[in-house]
Amino acid sequence: MVDEQIRRRGVAREDVLAALRRVPRHVFVPEEYLDLAYDDRPLPIGRDQTISQPYMVGYMTEALEVARGDRVLEIGLGSGYQAAVLCELGAEVHSIEILPELARRSTRILEEQGYEAVHVRIGDGRGGWPEAAPFDGIIATAAPAEVPQPLLDQLAPGGRMVIPVGGSMQELRRVRRSADGTRFEQEVLMGVRFVPMTGGDPEPPGKGADPGSPGESADPQLPRMGTDPDPPRP
Repeated sequence: MVDEQIRRRGVAREDVLAALRRVPRHVFVPEEYLDLAYDDRPLPIGRDQTISQPYMVGYMTEALEVARGDRVLEIGLGSGYQAAVLCELGAEVHSIEILPELARRSTRILEEQGYEAVHVRIGDGRGGWPEAAPFDGIIATAAPAEVPQPLLDQLAPGGRMVIPVGGSMQELRRVRRSADGTRFEQEVLMGVRFVPMTGGDPEPPGKGADPGSPGESADPQLPRMGTDPDPPRP
């Protein structure tokens, strides 16, 4: 899966590829989808949620620029697969999941697999985890209409955030906070389709996400790069 489906599509960091090889994706997939566990596609995990496409997990992990010892906030624990990959890279992960049943299932699987560096909280990811902030990296596997201000506030100076943003039309963004903490810069990486980030205020009319949107690239062959001229301010 890793060489044929992920490396050849541009994910190049050897430590990220090695982490993807070490994580047994099939243990995070419901039994009825085990025969598809190593296909490069998102799969249902219940409650209109999905385990993300492996390529997207690799791409987003590489974009996050994780280093050993980083403290990472994950918005949307989901299946637990992304958190496991981050652990394999030596990160300490704080993950927020709004659906209690998913949080319990995924926490159990992570514990069974020996991923002890994952701390899980049930709640609305839009508010982040202020008691554990600041974070070197923030990664979201659900899409808000706009980047939530609390997540920007909880990003450490020099930190990176990778997050899908939008409604029916979404873009994957990387946000960087300057080393002195005073500025944010945004890059648009590619078009994507993710489940909406639930909780908090409802999205404005016309911006509701497709309820079947999985964690996958909308056009993985044509990533778009650029700087947002008006990044959010703290």
